[in-house]
Amino acid sequence: MPPRRARAATITDVAALAGVSIATASKALNGRGQVRAETRERVFRAAEELSFEPNALARSLLSGQTRTVGLLTSDSVGRFGIPVMLGAEDAFGAGQMAVLLCDARGDAIRERHYVRTLLARRVDGIIVVGESTDPRPSISSGLPVPVVYAYGPSEDPQDVSFVPDDVAGAAEAVRHLLATGRRRIAHVTGPTHYQAARERAVGAAGVLDEAGLALAGGQVFYGAWSQRWGRHAAEILLQADPSVDAVFCGSDQIAAGFVEAAREAGRQVPGDIAVVGYDNWEVLSTETRPALTTVDMNLESLGRTAAQHLFAAIDGKATPGVHRMPCHLVIRDSTAPARP
Repeated sequence: MPPRRARAATITDVAALAGVSIATASKALNGRGQVRAETRERVFRAAEELSFEPNALARSLLSGQTRTVGLLTSDSVGRFGIPVMLGAEDAFGAGQMAVLLCDARGDAIRERHYVRTLLARRVDGIIVVGESTDPRPSISSGLPVPVVYAYGPSEDPQDVSFVPDDVAGAAEAVRHLLATGRRRIAHVTGPTHYQAARERAVGAAGVLDEAGLALAGGQVFYGAWSQRWGRHAAEILLQADPSVDAVFCGSDQIAAGFVEAAREAGRQVPGDIAVVGYDNWEVLSTETRPALTTVDMNLESLGRTAAQHLFAAIDGKATPGVHRMPCHLVIRDSTAPARP
């Protein structure tokens, strides 16, 4: 006869070995309720010694939760959405949550279909990942589960949203340029109808105002999020204000195009003109010559934070409002100090 398989350990076995009640063992293992630290440690040691694996179905029946969440994205390109989703999945994995990923591809009808699908699967909550930082319509009204918005905030201030702090990120970039001795600083960015472009312009202007300086070129240069616009903007700016010695660009694509055109015009970067980008898109920021100093929006961290707040919302502890997450400056070769 084949050897008999050992019986799998149960929560009753764990409680008995730890010397606690079944209810206390369950609270300790699920991180719920008030359990003393030494008691929780004793339960964990017992579970490890017995190789205890909690039964997901039994746990969901007891708690009324499926330990499953939906991740709904509208970012069909993925350059910003993918880091946010990776960060969220890190947090969900640590919390032993299963993730159902749905890509609405920016289509409202497809999005509504996926919301219905996720609810049919009895998810405990949903994270909606935007394709830009522009406010988007809320889907929360009438849903039986909490929703957290990441990167693209909800238009409803009662929803929970997490976005990068573009005003503060831009301010940090311009402060860095001032610290390198630059004083004729221009700003070249994306389209005016993007909130990110407007907020980055506000952050840059605020720091220059504090320093008593005007924008080089006399205006913000708005255009497309593209290298082509960066090249064209360099031609316009260098003709309009040859004294410019630094440029803060609203994206790495714009910055890469600007560096290329500045070099063709006989200007050295960073010797004659320092250049800062935005996004820390490493395909460009590390490959441009010189490598770009740029603002990183910490999107993986933003995604992790959004997931952690979804956990809290599932427990009835939602934090309504738009939460602005810090960015940080990555300093590379394109912003060496100005020549004496």
